[in-house]
Amino acid sequence: MALVSMVFGWALVLAAQESGAQEPTSRLAPQTASRLAPQTAALQVAFTFDDLPAHGPLPPGEFRPEPIRSILKTLKAEQMPPVYGFVNGFRTAQYPYQAELLREWIASGNPLGSHTWSHPSLDQSSAKKYIANIAENEPLLRKVDPEGDWHWFRYPFLEEGNTLAKRDAVRADLMAHHYKIAEVTVDFGDYLWNDVYARCAAKHDEAAIGSLHDSYLATADEYITYSRTLSQRLYGRDIPYVLLLHVGAFDARMLPELIALFRERGFEFVTLPQAESDPAYSVDPKMAFPGGGLFIELVAAARKVDTPDATEPEAELGRMCR
Repeated sequence: MALVSMVFGWALVLAAQESGAQEPTSRLAPQTASRLAPQTAALQVAFTFDDLPAHGPLPPGEFRPEPIRSILKTLKAEQMPPVYGFVNGFRTAQYPYQAELLREWIASGNPLGSHTWSHPSLDQSSAKKYIANIAENEPLLRKVDPEGDWHWFRYPFLEEGNTLAKRDAVRADLMAHHYKIAEVTVDFGDYLWNDVYARCAAKHDEAAIGSLHDSYLATADEYITYSRTLSQRLYGRDIPYVLLLHVGAFDARMLPELIALFRERGFEFVTLPQAESDPAYSVDPKMAFPGGGLFIELVAAARKVDTPDATEPEAELGRMCR
């Protein structure tokens, strides 16, 4: 994937859950957007959120229910279609009250899907253990969402398998248990901003938080162009896109402006099932992809199509508010 060190970055985030800003230096050339093929129909995107019911550290004075409740309030105010939230159930075993946050998500008209029980890396796990981790999540989903279509599955770290044998084994089990794979086609590494925001808020560094605001939107905008460019290289058109976000504190803060950005870029909002009904998502590239990545990056690797260049903001964000 274009955002490097995803697993390392995620490890830092998960560890944080338990226990003068710089803008990203590179940008796609401004003329890139003008080289995109003319759009004959409305661009479409499905928003999705990972790591329910809890993601990332919180700024001082904020409590765990607040990010999800803020996100739900924004989704309602912006009249968004139903938005899938993907669940790691292990936190409800540690903090049983968080199951109520899942029920609030459902009560707001938004469905749930599975993100495994404890967010393991498929690259670092056997297929047998990984499949068992998926199964471990099911009792919680049945309990909180007995009537819901929760048989949508999102791979942690977007890792579908670093060997073909492992990939095929997990995929076969998912199909046998009637899961649909919730592929991702836009990801700007939004999770990277959540822990930095908590650090900067603790230092009361409003200038840094302002820079986080700007870099979050700039990077999101760049990766819209990244995914559109790659889609057009692969398919000669814009497919309906699926955006990966997380239920973190900074995501909640930025969501109204992120929705506005997508509107400004000509997108209309659709559901995950609507987006992934496009024929592009029905193709299985049938190859291992160590490290994981976007579905269209996997397709590009299988077809030997080059991916565009894009910003990698980890280093800049990692230095802020230390």
